[in-house]
Amino acid sequence: MKKLLTVLLATLVCIILQAQSDYAKYTEDDKFIFNSLIKKILSEKSPDNEYSKLIPQTGKYLLGLPYVAHTLECENEIMTVNFLELDCTTFVENVVVLATLAKTSQTDFEAYLQQLKNFRYRNGKVDGYASRIHYFSDWIVTNEARGFVKNVTKEIGGEPYVKTINYMTQNSEKYPRLADRQTFDKIKLSEENLNRHKHYYVPKTKVAEIEKNIQEGDLIAITCNTEGLDITHTGLAVRQNGRIHLMHASMSGKKVMISDEPLHDYLAKNSRNTGIMIARVIFDNK
Repeated sequence: MKKLLTVLLATLVCIILQAQSDYAKYTEDDKFIFNSLIKKILSEKSPDNEYSKLIPQTGKYLLGLPYVAHTLECENEIMTVNFLELDCTTFVENVVVLATLAKTSQTDFEAYLQQLKNFRYRNGKVDGYASRIHYFSDWIVTNEARGFVKNVTKEIGGEPYVKTINYMTQNSEKYPRLADRQTFDKIKLSEENLNRHKHYYVPKTKVAEIEKNIQEGDLIAITCNTEGLDITHTGLAVRQNGRIHLMHASMSGKKVMISDEPLHDYLAKNSRNTGIMIARVIFDNK
């Protein structure tokens, strides 16, 4: 009931706020914050635009922002921009998009909107609820196919991740938009397509062993033991005192933060966590 009320409240906010383009909703505050962020990132960008520095450097500008869930849930699908509140996925998306723009010294807000749309929506088009990529493993698969990221899980020590992904359609009562049969069928088809792919993960007991192969700035997707669900949380890899930590929008911490403990220990604290998938942004194709 609490989750449903949260979704309904987010929907009401979406109705009240007016979209400012034909496919995106944002406020003047969002636009102002974007302009400030991109200027700061560009002012500190290293001469060689090194991947391992640019993404964590971009993420640090979002540290401290409050965690809020379900900010993308609107009655009618429209691409939501929200620089005031982030969940774990919108944090990762915004860091990747901002870093991508900074890599090529783009400062135009419209370029930001286009790039966010490319990452968040299937085929880079806003075409209803089902066009948004809802499963993060699907986000990785889709954006790898488009040349935006590379799934490096297998090559750095991953093993097969055998699981049927169907959480949304098996729990459709938690997703009001799935009451529409056509939308339900489209989500079910996306699940079926996702399940045709071979997935890999690094079990949480082996993360300390392979963390030397993780680069700063890698995208970390935490796998879980919830039936039908692939990923329960996402963040960015950052190295502190020689160990990989997680920069993320934390539900428990209620803000964007860096985990106090190394990633291996962070995963071990929660029995729901089973391991990680790792993706690496490819800047050259943007």
